[in-house]
Amino acid sequence: MRTAGPGTGQGADRFPDVIRDTCPISGRILANRAAAPQYLRVLERRPSHEDLIDHLVRSTPLQRGEAARVVLDVLAYFDETTEGFVRRRHRELQSQGLRNEAIFERIAHELPHRAVSPPPLSLRQLRRLVYG
Repeated sequence: MRTAGPGTGQGADRFPDVIRDTCPISGRILANRAAAPQYLRVLERRPSHEDLIDHLVRSTPLQRGEAARVVLDVLAYFDETTEGFVRRRHRELQSQGLRNEAIFERIAHELPHRAVSPPPLSLRQLRRLVYG
Protein backbone atom coordinates (compact mmCIF):
# COMPACT_ATOMS: atom_id res chain seq x y z
CA MET A 1 0.00 0.00 0.00
CA ARG A 2 1.17 3.54 -0.66
CA THR A 3 1.47 6.05 2.16
CA ALA A 4 2.63 9.64 2.08
CA GLY A 5 5.85 10.44 3.89
CA PRO A 6 5.56 13.07 6.66
CA GLY A 7 7.72 15.80 5.18
CA THR A 8 8.38 14.67 1.66
CA GLY A 9 4.94 14.50 0.09
CA GLN A 10 6.22 11.50 -1.84
CA GLY A 11 4.50 8.12 -1.61
CA ALA A 12 6.40 5.36 0.13
CA ASP A 13 5.84 1.66 -0.06
CA ARG A 14 4.85 0.12 3.23
CA PHE A 15 4.03 -3.51 3.71
CA PRO A 16 2.38 -5.13 6.74
CA ASP A 17 4.64 -6.97 9.13
CA VAL A 18 5.39 -10.46 7.89
CA ILE A 19 6.53 -13.30 10.10
CA ARG A 20 9.08 -15.39 8.24
CA ASP A 21 11.07 -18.44 9.14
CA THR A 22 14.29 -19.60 7.60
CA CYS A 23 15.46 -23.07 6.73
CA PRO A 24 17.92 -24.31 9.37
CA ILE A 25 20.10 -25.78 6.63
CA SER A 26 20.09 -23.35 3.71
CA GLY A 27 19.05 -20.16 5.50
CA ARG A 28 16.43 -19.45 2.84
CA ILE A 29 13.13 -17.88 3.81
CA LEU A 30 10.65 -20.73 3.95
CA ALA A 31 7.19 -19.26 4.14
CA ASN A 32 5.03 -16.44 5.29
CA ARG A 33 3.86 -18.13 8.49
CA ALA A 34 0.83 -15.87 8.79
CA ALA A 35 -0.40 -17.01 5.37
CA ALA A 36 0.60 -20.66 5.69
CA PRO A 37 -0.28 -22.03 9.14
CA GLN A 38 0.51 -25.58 8.03
CA TYR A 39 4.19 -24.58 7.76
CA LEU A 40 4.01 -23.14 11.26
CA ARG A 41 2.78 -26.46 12.68
CA VAL A 42 5.50 -28.41 10.86
CA LEU A 43 8.26 -25.99 11.87
CA GLU A 44 7.17 -25.90 15.53
CA ARG A 45 7.62 -29.66 15.84
CA ARG A 46 10.83 -29.58 13.79
CA PRO A 47 12.05 -33.14 14.30
CA SER A 48 15.29 -33.97 12.60
CA HIS A 49 14.84 -35.45 9.15
CA GLU A 50 18.53 -35.38 8.29
CA ASP A 51 18.51 -39.00 7.11
CA LEU A 52 15.65 -38.33 4.71
CA ILE A 53 17.31 -35.14 3.45
CA ASP A 54 20.59 -37.03 2.95
CA HIS A 55 18.74 -39.72 1.00
CA LEU A 56 17.07 -37.12 -1.25
CA VAL A 57 20.42 -35.41 -1.91
CA ARG A 58 22.01 -38.77 -2.86
CA SER A 59 19.13 -40.05 -4.97
CA THR A 60 18.01 -36.85 -6.76
CA PRO A 61 19.66 -33.83 -8.34
CA LEU A 62 18.37 -31.66 -5.47
CA GLN A 63 20.73 -29.53 -3.40
CA ARG A 64 20.54 -29.88 0.39
CA GLY A 65 18.42 -26.74 0.89
CA GLU A 66 16.02 -27.78 -1.84
CA ALA A 67 15.69 -31.27 -0.35
CA ALA A 68 14.93 -29.75 3.06
CA ARG A 69 12.23 -27.59 1.46
CA VAL A 70 10.72 -30.66 -0.26
CA VAL A 71 10.59 -32.50 3.09
CA LEU A 72 8.89 -29.51 4.75
CA ASP A 73 6.41 -29.21 1.87
CA VAL A 74 5.47 -32.89 2.09
CA LEU A 75 5.12 -32.74 5.88
CA ALA A 76 2.96 -29.60 5.61
CA TYR A 77 0.79 -31.29 2.98
CA PHE A 78 0.11 -34.29 5.19
CA ASP A 79 -0.37 -32.07 8.26
CA GLU A 80 -3.32 -30.28 6.63
CA THR A 81 -6.57 -30.74 8.53
CA THR A 82 -9.77 -31.94 6.89
CA GLU A 83 -11.27 -28.46 7.22
CA GLY A 84 -8.18 -26.90 5.66
CA PHE A 85 -8.22 -29.40 2.80
CA VAL A 86 -11.92 -28.82 2.08
CA ARG A 87 -11.52 -25.02 2.10
CA ARG A 88 -8.39 -25.13 -0.07
CA ARG A 89 -9.89 -27.51 -2.63
CA HIS A 90 -13.09 -25.45 -2.73
CA ARG A 91 -11.08 -22.31 -3.57
CA GLU A 92 -9.04 -24.16 -6.20
CA LEU A 93 -12.05 -25.72 -7.91
CA GLN A 94 -14.04 -22.48 -7.71
CA SER A 95 -11.18 -20.65 -9.44
CA GLN A 96 -11.44 -23.21 -12.25
CA GLY A 97 -15.04 -22.12 -12.81
CA LEU A 98 -16.83 -25.11 -11.28
CA ARG A 99 -20.15 -24.62 -9.51
CA ASN A 100 -20.69 -25.57 -5.87
CA GLU A 101 -22.74 -28.70 -6.64
CA ALA A 102 -19.90 -30.20 -8.69
CA ILE A 103 -17.24 -28.92 -6.26
CA PHE A 104 -18.73 -30.56 -3.18
CA GLU A 105 -19.37 -33.84 -4.98
CA ARG A 106 -15.77 -33.88 -6.20
CA ILE A 107 -14.39 -33.10 -2.74
CA ALA A 108 -16.57 -35.86 -1.25
CA HIS A 109 -15.00 -38.32 -3.71
CA GLU A 110 -11.44 -37.06 -3.02
CA LEU A 111 -11.56 -37.19 0.80
CA PRO A 112 -11.46 -41.00 1.18
CA HIS A 113 -8.25 -41.08 -0.90
CA ARG A 114 -6.27 -38.81 1.42
CA ALA A 115 -3.35 -40.32 3.35
CA VAL A 116 -5.45 -40.27 6.52
CA SER A 117 -9.05 -40.17 5.42
CA PRO A 118 -11.62 -38.54 7.68
CA PRO A 119 -14.98 -40.14 8.43
CA PRO A 120 -17.44 -39.81 5.56
CA LEU A 121 -18.87 -36.28 5.35
CA SER A 122 -22.18 -35.40 3.72
CA LEU A 123 -22.40 -32.63 1.12
CA ARG A 124 -24.12 -30.48 3.77
CA GLN A 125 -21.22 -31.02 6.19
CA LEU A 126 -18.75 -30.04 3.46
CA ARG A 127 -20.70 -26.84 2.74
CA ARG A 128 -20.69 -25.99 6.45
CA LEU A 129 -16.90 -26.41 6.57
CA VAL A 130 -16.54 -23.83 3.80
CA TYR A 131 -19.30 -21.38 4.65
CA GLY A 132 -19.63 -21.92 8.40
